[in-house]
Amino acid sequence: MADDLHARYMAAAAAWRAHREACTTCQRGTPCRIGAPLAERFARLQDAYLNRRRAT
Repeated sequence: MADDLHARYMAAAAAWRAHREACTTCQRGTPCRIGAPLAERFARLQDAYLNRRRAT
């Protein structure tokens, strides 16, 4: 589970980073309609990954 979570977290981080680098709207600090779900997924997975030990 942890390895899968880490892989999903890293994939979400890469997708958000790639989008943000190409999107001038997201670069200004407010995610666009495409970037918002990417940022939210990254944040959710990051929280889950960082809190994984607290849950056990």
